[in-house]
Amino acid sequence: METVAIVIAVLVIAAVAFALMRRRGSGAPAATAAERMAVTAPLSLRDRLGKTRRALGDRLNSLLGGGALDAGFWVELEESLIAADMGVQAASQIVDGVKRRNPLDGAAARAALTDELKAAFGPVSRDLEISGAPAVVLIVGVNGAGKTTTIAKLAAFLTNDGKDVLLGSADTFRAAADTQLRTWADRVGVPVVGGGGATDPASVAFDAVQSAKARGSDVLIIDTAGRLQSKTNLMDELSKVARILEREAGAIDEVLLVVDGTAGQNAMSQARSFSEAVGVTGLVLTKLDGSARGGIAVAIEKELGIPVKFIGVGEGIDHLISFDPDAFVDALIGE
Repeated sequence: METVAIVIAVLVIAAVAFALMRRRGSGAPAATAAERMAVTAPLSLRDRLGKTRRALGDRLNSLLGGGALDAGFWVELEESLIAADMGVQAASQIVDGVKRRNPLDGAAARAALTDELKAAFGPVSRDLEISGAPAVVLIVGVNGAGKTTTIAKLAAFLTNDGKDVLLGSADTFRAAADTQLRTWADRVGVPVVGGGGATDPASVAFDAVQSAKARGSDVLIIDTAGRLQSKTNLMDELSKVARILEREAGAIDEVLLVVDGTAGQNAMSQARSFSEAVGVTGLVLTKLDGSARGGIAVAIEKELGIPVKFIGVGEGIDHLISFDPDAFVDALIGE
């Protein structure tokens, strides 16, 4: 009996070992979910803007696919643009521009609309202005817009371009802000100055500039606390941070407003208020992959003249991409 038991045990062990070897193939461990995702083909901009494309593009396809270009057509076209959060003013101006081209059919109207949307952005520079020594980039925005993750993505973007980057943790209101920023900084591989119980954002900004100079950093990116544009005292404090940075560094190269792409027309109010407080030089529109309101990019730039410089189209560290108006419009309404 003992011999039989031993034989059975050996057979069981052999069967388990054989099963494990088959799962492992030639000895390599089975691919993890992350590894499987890594080899998946990257999504195109067209795919990442899918929600807005479906909300706007599908409606336009139906509208432009047939029928006369009568009064009802022009009303529906304007309503389609407004539904994608391009705003009443911008939508009206764009439709008027399409009308002036006198399209004879839906195909011609689509071509004219594409041209008008691209023209709405204007021939402005969308490159980061980082000529200072160090160059200073101030990041502002309301709570929940995605400032911290945007800073990490921007730091990765600049690091990949060969820049030595330092982060300044001037969000002293939110208890976890410094920890969150440092966690992202560790992933990207850049140092952080600030935190450690500091309570005055302007003092953190001062220390960050001095540290950037001592380290010989190329770019200093300053995080700030999220604040509602209607809170006058907090906007005044932000202005103080900007004054300290200008005094100590000589200039602020960029003031980037991070706007949640799902905010719709509220983003327009944010852009106006922050621009009045600290002179916004560029926009970063986040979460556009999860929004049907991508048209806000057109509205803000056309009405306020603040250039969109980056868009966030995913959670990955490389999902902050330089804004290209032509590619953006083609992704939204291209056939």
